[in-house]
Amino acid sequence: MADWNPALYLRFAQERTRPASELLARVEHTGPTRVVDLGCGPGNSTELLVQRFPQAHVLGVDNSAAMLLQARERLPDLAFDQADIADWAPSQAPDLIYANAALQWVGGHAQLFPRLFAALAPGGVLAVQMPDNFTEPSHLLMREVAALPQFAPHIDAKVAAGRAILGIHDYYDLLAPLARQVDVWHTVYQHPMADARAIVQWLRSTGLKSFVDPLPEALQSAFLEEYERRVALAYSPRADGLRLLAFPRLFIVAKRAP
Repeated sequence: MADWNPALYLRFAQERTRPASELLARVEHTGPTRVVDLGCGPGNSTELLVQRFPQAHVLGVDNSAAMLLQARERLPDLAFDQADIADWAPSQAPDLIYANAALQWVGGHAQLFPRLFAALAPGGVLAVQMPDNFTEPSHLLMREVAALPQFAPHIDAKVAAGRAILGIHDYYDLLAPLARQVDVWHTVYQHPMADARAIVQWLRSTGLKSFVDPLPEALQSAFLEEYERRVALAYSPRADGLRLLAFPRLFIVAKRAP
């Protein structure tokens, strides 16, 4: 899969940063010394952490060179590391591991979440937000289009099947025996979008990448055109002509005992 496109990702920066801010608001820690933004992307969530905890050493971690370049331009005084979340481990125990819209790209959550939680310092917090839109029309339609005969041979079967995250109760059960406190909740955002093309552009920088990037260049536009046609039917205009993109997100905040 091609590297991430920070400019495309940040086209909807306000909408993407809102859940990051709401996750951070639920983190109860008075004075963390070490904070890690795991899957920091272009640094929009990292900037929130710096503002909230100005005395902390904040480290951004991401596997995308393009995203890290953007993050370093945004926050030139901060440290950023290029690493894969799947096997990342801190050199020193952080007081906060914060992962906004990143862990859904990593498999093996039954092992990953306890491992990240165990890496925290005493009294530390694991704060995670993940899109939970696997069954939304936006994502069902991706898989429908991917199954069409002209596209299916080029798309990996695992990508075409999709990867759902675990259920909210599963995350609670993974962390509750280890944590002093676990808070889990869902929020369904309703994003007003100008038209079907805007919805496609939103998803082009994230969920659609796994479907479109493997296609030959000649088929990429055809995929996007067919996907946009179906999106236009699934998301009808509201009273003001805009279309509401429902975007469920799952939030987890777990705190270690001191």
